[in-house]
Amino acid sequence: MTVQGITYKFHKNRNVQIISCPFSGGQARGGVELGPDHVLEHGLEKQLESLDWTIAPTKSLSFPEPASDPDEGKLKRPNFVGSSTKNVADTVAAALKAGTFPLTIGGDHSLAIGTVSGVFSQHADACLLWIDAHADINTPQSTPSGNIHGCPVSFLMGLAEPCPPQFAWVKPYLKSNKLAYIGLRDVDPGEREILRKHNIAAFSMHHVDKYGIGKVVELALERVNPDGKSPIHLSLDIDALDPEHAPATGTPVRGGLSLREACYICEALAETGNLVAMDIMECNPALGADAQSVNATIAAACSVVRCAMGETLL
Repeated sequence: MTVQGITYKFHKNRNVQIISCPFSGGQARGGVELGPDHVLEHGLEKQLESLDWTIAPTKSLSFPEPASDPDEGKLKRPNFVGSSTKNVADTVAAALKAGTFPLTIGGDHSLAIGTVSGVFSQHADACLLWIDAHADINTPQSTPSGNIHGCPVSFLMGLAEPCPPQFAWVKPYLKSNKLAYIGLRDVDPGEREILRKHNIAAFSMHHVDKYGIGKVVELALERVNPDGKSPIHLSLDIDALDPEHAPATGTPVRGGLSLREACYICEALAETGNLVAMDIMECNPALGADAQSVNATIAAACSVVRCAMGETLL
């Protein structure tokens, strides 16, 4: 089936499983756990139905906090994040096994330890496009804050050595040549060193300004999916967008993607036909200055999801 010229090669039946993850354990600011409900209340299911997706019953996960959760070195709340992301990984893998497209709504970006693990367990040849103001590739040793939402990529690549026992279940599926970043503009010194050491495709806002968003997406895909055959997992942090468009998020950084640029990224990935999963993370309704700023952020989140799921301008 095609809609507006787009065929999803790995999801030709166009079934989608929304996975709601009201989780805030990977960082310190409350409210990000409210993001999934706000996105769903904005009418996301009906929006996807209008794009000819069949909606499986939404999977709403719960995340009970452990009775005890001491720091593991610098890492904060490792038991909570470790068990919660394992739950997410199993849920995403089950969705793919059932033939549905897992659309995960967070929650903070530590959840990607689970979403990416779940996708790569079913698609070992997949590649990952990480759209974010931040690289989120700090190791347990390099993290300046100890918040695990700044570390998920290091766990997924097996760079967290020694690996904390709470994350021993995470397999290093993600290889450096299968990862590309777009939208970076706040990268820690330790992260910059890791990106250079492993020759990871990383496109900052400087590259977007220099080449334009179309060329940046083309360059990113050439690096991670040169033959155009690999499944693609899209993980998008709403703070990739400039705060003008998405102010209600935990770590906003000025000078980000316009809404149109973010939508273009999603449209371009949809056009490849290779998209197999998507995350939309870090909407925090509690941090909006007013109802208008919250609504703008949630509307932006829904817009990028629709673009990834086949909406086009013409």
